[in-house]
Amino acid sequence: MAFAHSDVAGGATARKAIIMGAAGRDFHNFNTYFKENPAYEVVAFTAAQPPFNGNKTYPESMAGRRYPNGIPIHPEDHLESLIQSEGVTDVFFSYSDMSYDYLMHRASMAESKGAAFHLLGPGDTMIKANKPVIAVVAVRTGAGKSTLTRKVSDILQKRGLKPVVVRHPMPYNDLSATVQRFEDPEDLDTYHVTVEEREEYEGHLSRNLVVFTGVDYKAILAEAEKEGDVIIWDGGNNDWSFYRPDVNIVVADPLRQGHESRYYPGETNVRMADIVVVNKVNVAPKDDVEKTVQSCAKLNSKAKVIKTRSEAVLDHPDWIRGKRVLVVEDAPSVTHGELAYGAGTVAAKAVDAVLVDPRHWAVGSIKAAYEKYPTIGNVMPALGYSSSQLTELEDSINAVECDAVVLGTPADLTKLIRIGKPVARVAFEAYDEGKPTLEELLAEKIESFKRAAPATRSA
Repeated sequence: MAFAHSDVAGGATARKAIIMGAAGRDFHNFNTYFKENPAYEVVAFTAAQPPFNGNKTYPESMAGRRYPNGIPIHPEDHLESLIQSEGVTDVFFSYSDMSYDYLMHRASMAESKGAAFHLLGPGDTMIKANKPVIAVVAVRTGAGKSTLTRKVSDILQKRGLKPVVVRHPMPYNDLSATVQRFEDPEDLDTYHVTVEEREEYEGHLSRNLVVFTGVDYKAILAEAEKEGDVIIWDGGNNDWSFYRPDVNIVVADPLRQGHESRYYPGETNVRMADIVVVNKVNVAPKDDVEKTVQSCAKLNSKAKVIKTRSEAVLDHPDWIRGKRVLVVEDAPSVTHGELAYGAGTVAAKAVDAVLVDPRHWAVGSIKAAYEKYPTIGNVMPALGYSSSQLTELEDSINAVECDAVVLGTPADLTKLIRIGKPVARVAFEAYDEGKPTLEELLAEKIESFKRAAPATRSA
């Protein structure tokens, strides 16, 4: 088989690259590694998920002077044809929460067409901050990063420091949004954020925390450093931090025991961890909890491994007690995160509610999600990446024959869609299980932060 590639003899000709992504890590890798790198010409991004991101363009305003027309974004299933039509020499895999099987299948696809397949490392893409950084990342999506991020913010505030949260990117609507700043719930409407974004931001805003996100994480960092003593990196999926952390906290999920050594880049996170938090010990089998502790300790003997409970609380338990209910869970956890259920299910079962299987009533892309992700249990994923998908979610929820709806998603869907039945929402928080506590492990570092960064300290 003949491969038509650029002549790279002597390094005179830039190698042609494709960045495989899913609207986040891919753009950060471009900004930090490729944008001004004369060794590569990025001819395209590919988009695996979420939906509605294929066939767009990474705009010239972000791509820079070397790309006056921007960079096209194609669906990932065009990868092999793009390698051939564009004479691509290199493919860089740049998204997260992938099984090793999935990852190596993509490598084989690229290599079969003559391209080299690469993974950029933390040293290639991590940005050094001028303020201390505590990163909260995970083994898998849905492990409980947000609850641990909120716990870290509480600890910092209790000890007199002002935290600012920087969230892993989710630029599903506006790829030119260099910096987005969220302080009030109204800001969610200003930026027209998706349901998945609301799931990540609302809990922080309820604690009066400022949240930054966007596309350019150097610019974001510069703004965040003006407002806080400590940057909390709130990770997405199981990606590692975009910023070099002073403390790297990794959340492991015993409900998916063994995944800590089978998913990319979750294992990388465990191996880099300062602290591994085995979460959900109150709902996972004890044997799986201990196996997860042992597995993480084997991967990283220097990390401190502690346990936390993830406790779910219903705002209106009497509305669903003993009733037939539809549980709506946050989508990433029960789709590509491969959890059968989430906090909504745990809370509903605690009050003897009976879960109705909603598959029969699902329509459009909601119905398609059950076909694509067969591990989803008797719950509905809160998919809402576009107005049309929100309509499908609304229609699917209201069609289910049940007495009430339980929202396990952190996003308040009642502000976005009409739900024609009683709605109970679930809040969930992380609590220490045993000693040492997370605060005890962080205490020494926090004292050093206070000595180094007094300027914006909370009163």
